[in-house]
Amino acid sequence: MSWNEFLAGHAVGDVVDGTVSKVLPFGAFVRIDGVDGLLPQVKSVADGQSVRVRILAIDEDQQRFSLAMA
Repeated sequence: MSWNEFLAGHAVGDVVDGTVSKVLPFGAFVRIDGVDGLLPQVKSVADGQSVRVRILAIDEDQQRFSLAMA
């Protein structure tokens, strides 16, 4: 899915399922429909894990979004 398709199908506040694509010291990237968003300051996830998250913010210009555990 492209970034524009992601925007058309998702909005701030949506609760969606994703897959952790990378865990870093400051959080994890979660893939939702082919696009990665940041789940900051989370410690209890592992690469490849399925998670349910809420979209907190979408930055269309920077093509990124932030998440929280749902």
